[in-house]
Amino acid sequence: MTIEEELFRKTKIDFDKISKYGFKKEKSLYKYSKNIMDNTFRVDVEIDNKGIVKGKVFDLSFEDEYTNFRIDSTGSFVKQVRKEFEDILKDIRSNCFTNNSFIYEQTNRIAQAIKEKYKDEPEFEWDKFPGFATFRNKDSKKWYGIIMNIDMSKLDKNLSGEVEIIDVRLEPSEIEHLLKKDGFYPAYHMNKKNWITIVLNNTISDNDILSLIDKSYLYTKK
Repeated sequence: MTIEEELFRKTKIDFDKISKYGFKKEKSLYKYSKNIMDNTFRVDVEIDNKGIVKGKVFDLSFEDEYTNFRIDSTGSFVKQVRKEFEDILKDIRSNCFTNNSFIYEQTNRIAQAIKEKYKDEPEFEWDKFPGFATFRNKDSKKWYGIIMNIDMSKLDKNLSGEVEIIDVRLEPSEIEHLLKKDGFYPAYHMNKKNWITIVLNNTISDNDILSLIDKSYLYTKK
């Protein structure tokens, strides 16, 4: 994972703010530059129309791209360049982005819909797994939804790449039926008889997922 991906992985861009910050639009890109290290280096930052951030550092003595800061190093000079690069990105993040609870758009939409309907916030219960969150039924204190970020290979050995999923609790007969459809998998990390995994990559519509969450919520009532 790049520095940019790590710093912006749970954020959403506010395009109204980046122009005020100093970004200049060139075709489909927004560009910003700032000199660092007593004007010996220049940081160039580009943001595309999807909010993807990419940055480069140039050595102004030679006008060559400087990439050593991306390599783990104990050298104080390289670490200083990296820190100043990260400080610029963090300032952009603070001024031009809003924080999200989760990585992907559908996951955040689902979490927001749960909040609006049931007034439940995601509970991040495990320090070791900061991307894992539960939704708990206030009446019974039981989980009715669990969001996790995992590698797709854990669901299908022929696929790979990070995804977010939600596990919901349903009747076994409905689980058996849903597993015949795309986007549904045997429950990851939960009892496969009573739980099912849904991949939050827009394969299943928000409305269909929320309908199943409603059933899971009712299933966990006292």
